Amino acid sequence: MIHEAAVFQLADEAAQQAFGLIGPQDMDSELPPLFDMPGADVALPLRQVLAHGAYDEAWIPDMLAGATMDEVGKDTFDGDLLGDDPHAGYARIAERARMAAARVTDRDAVVHCGYGDVPMWDYFWQLNVARSLAAHDVARHLGGESPLTEELAQAMWEGTAPAADMWRSFGIFRAEVPVADDAPWRARFLGLTGRRW
Repeated sequence: MIHEAAVFQLADEAAQQAFGLIGPQDMDSELPPLFDMPGADVALPLRQVLAHGAYDEAWIPDMLAGATMDEVGKDTFDGDLLGDDPHAGYARIAERARMAAARVTDRDAVVHCGYGDVPMWDYFWQLNVARSLAAHDVARHLGGESPLTEELAQAMWEGTAPAADMWRSFGIFRAEVPVADDAPWRARFLGLTGRRW
């Protein structure tokens, strides 16, 4: 398994942990925008956040296998993927995604995204950023502790800090929040993304 996929395992587990905090009474609670990029810069009900997370996870095995969206069928994962038990439904989909990630050995293999082809390592960093930030934001929105471990936060900081300006230019990261040089990795990564811890 390549390094980026190992980080994905941690980020995906953190996201699932945060999503597990969403109770029936929370489904209509609106999560502030995760990102400032067009299309992601609106508040969404947690029900929709969870459904979108499942949809995104469902594509991962096929994407990692090198399939195009047309080959899979662009509407294959439309509709309700969560069923009567949203947490169990999400867990099943996420487990398949993590199992597929564990089999990746070529970090330069091509992934056919909807917006174009990217190398495997780049695709994973997109997944990792989305999952890490969603995990933190959802958990904090619900009053819980951030599920970002020091191991995950360090990997995320090391993997994204060199390209932080690029992430900011896309509206994924916000203006950096300064932290002490000896701050915990969680604070350093979240500060890099423009979040407070």
